Amino acid sequence: MSHVYLVGFMGSGKSTVGRILSEKLAVPLVDLDARIEDEAGRCVSEIFAEEGEPVFRSREHDALLKMEGEESSVVACGGGVILSDENRAFLKRTGVVIYLGITAAEALARVGGAETRPLLAGDSGAMAATLLQARETLYRAVADVSIDTVGKTPDQVANEALAFIEDRWDG
Repeated sequence: MSHVYLVGFMGSGKSTVGRILSEKLAVPLVDLDARIEDEAGRCVSEIFAEEGEPVFRSREHDALLKMEGEESSVVACGGGVILSDENRAFLKRTGVVIYLGITAAEALARVGGAETRPLLAGDSGAMAATLLQARETLYRAVADVSIDTVGKTPDQVANEALAFIEDRWDG
């Protein structure tokens, strides 16, 4: 097996489903945002505020590239990891990519306000819809499979992902 990358918009369940999948597959879970925060010594929203989005995206890219030399794992990617052509090519080359789909309204219901989500500053409803619309094509293009998460529990989503993974690697 190689890495299992979970991609999707904020609130789609990448971290939660990732924990379940990593247990079921008996491999580590890597949360890219948590890695970036550990290396930077501050949270994502602080990195955005103090250094800006381009610096965060560079840190995200570097964290992703480090996955190549690591053991097989489930990787919960940040919502914007797919914005880079190089990142999308890396994801496709080094693992299976599972897109966890969500609506903008459901994402906002799950994550709450913009306090910890710098890209939602201002009118969070409009920003979420605009961001999701801009990214949807990229998520689908990089994914080996898309799983709609709306109205499903994390366990249900993880089971769908697991069925795809097991089929992909013949159990």
